[in-house]
Amino acid sequence: MSVTAPPTVLRRRSGIAAGAALLTLAVTGCSGLGRTAVGPVAYTTGRDEVVTLHSPSVKGCHELAPDGAEKVENRTLVDIILYTSRDCTGRQSAYVATTFTDANAARALPWRSYRFVH
Repeated sequence: MSVTAPPTVLRRRSGIAAGAALLTLAVTGCSGLGRTAVGPVAYTTGRDEVVTLHSPSVKGCHELAPDGAEKVENRTLVDIILYTSRDCTGRQSAYVATTFTDANAARALPWRSYRFVH
């Protein structure tokens, strides 16, 4: 006499196994992509031009327009740090959380670069 599981139990187990395999493939497939900040970073230059960058990479330092930015909107899902230098260094910086905006005072130096906090 052999004991086997009923067909409904076998289908349920194979469904769970297939779901786990698909989930594993989805996670591995996404991890190979370059990490980006989902959403736009928008800034206004000293000449009142609006520049929008969609889903920039979270890696490295990002330069802003040559004349800098007076106002920066972080509409990504990752916080950023703004700098007055071109290479994301120096003490003059500002932390801008996700969905927040930073606007410079009239006499302040313009923002020239930013990096993501990750």
